[in-house]
Parts: sequence; structure tokens; C-alpha cells
Amino acid sequence: MMTICRYHKELADEWNALVAESKNGTFLLNRNYMDYHADRFEDVSLMMYDNHHRLLAALPANYEADIRTVYSHHGLTYGGLIASRRITTIEVMEAMKMACRYYAELGAIKMYYRPIPYIYNKYPSQEELFFLYRSHAVLEARNLSQTIYIPDAIQMNELRRRCIKKSLNAHHTVSREYDVTEFWKMLDVNLRERHGVKPVHSIEELQLLMSRFEDVIRLYVIRNKAGQLIAGTIVYDMGQTVHTQYISTNAEGKATGAFDHLISYLLKKVYNDRLYFDFGVSTEKGGNWLNEGLTFQKESFGGRGVCYDTWSLNLSDFE
Repeated sequence: MMTICRYHKELADEWNALVAESKNGTFLLNRNYMDYHADRFEDVSLMMYDNHHRLLAALPANYEADIRTVYSHHGLTYGGLIASRRITTIEVMEAMKMACRYYAELGAIKMYYRPIPYIYNKYPSQEELFFLYRSHAVLEARNLSQTIYIPDAIQMNELRRRCIKKSLNAHHTVSREYDVTEFWKMLDVNLRERHGVKPVHSIEELQLLMSRFEDVIRLYVIRNKAGQLIAGTIVYDMGQTVHTQYISTNAEGKATGAFDHLISYLLKKVYNDRLYFDFGVSTEKGGNWLNEGLTFQKESFGGRGVCYDTWSLNLSDFE
């Protein structure tokens, strides 16, 4: 018999221990990461226990009461059920049913559910997709990311190789740095000028998260011969999968192949022992618009498609 309780901050250590040992959790689901913007959301995360009071699963979620809608989790790229290695299919089905009933009793009529993409799974963990199918969930959005399978990577195309050679001939240097200020300013200018948006994280938030997760949130930059910053990326190290959270370059960096050099360096020198290198999505409007130029660029490094999905569930079915 499983039991369920709503998360509260006193349970943070137990939650984080589950994320660490789970078959699909990443540090994004650690409460020290999730809760940096806790004031923006009404957290309704849940924790599910077996009959020996061992934590089997947890569901990160928030609630928007005015529209009676639950999200898993609106502040993250993905949420989904964080599953212990011990959990079985029947227990996943029961945990998901219990969560849906809990939210229905809370007053919610719909839940938007974003499962963790398979490239982050340390062990097969798609029982929740079976539950969604059996519950007549609707696929609301399908964004597409480009990901490199590092052990058998597709060769970079000729254009990328020429750009890398140009950067090497210009004596650019790659290094890991700890002060994000200079990179963030370049990123902010680029995003404002090209897309009219700001970075998802403020510089203060980014500095906070990098201080909390120094080993796994890393800044790599490339500088020209004069020592000027011309390209950089903030990498989220998820273990078997590495994700580029932010990428930015200036005009000189573009013209001299700096970004290509940087990515090649990371793939061959830093993360060559990992499984996946994920560039992130190249789609907007829930997957209804594909940025073909950005997709081509990522594919020219050897990236191929991985879906980031959003499903909706009618919670009235669980009352």
C-alpha cells in the first residue's frame, strides 16, 4: 500500500537523496536548484512511499489556482516522475493515479506533464509514458532538440572543420572560468538584439546556482590572442548527458570560428567519456515552428533529434 504526502522544505534532504539515486533524476530536480525561484510558484510537489515508508518516487509540480491547472514543473525544462530504481510498473501506475487524485481533490481540472527525456535516464524509465497512454493523455507540445551520441558521433561537416581550423590558426584559447559577469553581458546583448528577450536567469541567479553547483554548472569560454572574450557556453553536466544551457558569441567569434572550436574542444577534451551532448531545443510555439538555420548548425556538429514533450491530463477522470 503506497502513501503520498505533499513536499515541504523539511523533506529537502530526503527528496535530494532520491534524485541522486534515482534512475532518471538530474540536478535540475534537486531542491537546491528548483527552489532558487520558489517565490514565483505555488509548489504542490508530491512524494510517494511504499509500505515500509521508503521513498519510491517524487513529482515536482506547481499549481496555478486561478486556472485550476497543475504543471510538472512550470519553472523547469522538464519535470516528470522522479523514480527510484526499486519502483515497478504497477507502483508507477499507482503513484501517478494517486498524484492525479490528489490534484483533483485540490481543485485542479488539468495537469500539464513534461516527462524527463530519455537521454537523461540512467536506467530505463518510461513506465510513466505507458500510464499517460492508458489515461488518454493528449500530446500538447513536442519540441525538438539536437543531441550528439558521443561514443559514435557523426563527423562534423566540412564547414565546421574549416571554422575550427580558422580558430586554431588565430591562436584562440579555451578555458574554464568562474566569473560569469563578462559572458552574461555578451549573452544579454545578443539575446536582446536578435530575439528581443533576456536570459532566463538573471546574473544574480546564475551566480547563485553556479555557487551551489560548482562541479556541474560550468562556464567555458574562448578568447582571442589579445585575451578578449569572443565566445562561451554554460554547460550543465548531468552525468551521462551534458547540456549547453547558454551559448553566445560576438561578431569576431562568428567570423573566426571560435564557437566551432569551443564545441570541438568540449567534445574531444572535456566530455569525451560521456554518452550524450545535448544542444537544447531549436523549436518554438510548442514545436509548431522549427528554426531551420539553428537546427542545421547543431546537426552540422553531428546532433540528431530528441523530443521534449508536454502532455495534458484531464484530472476530472480521477475524481
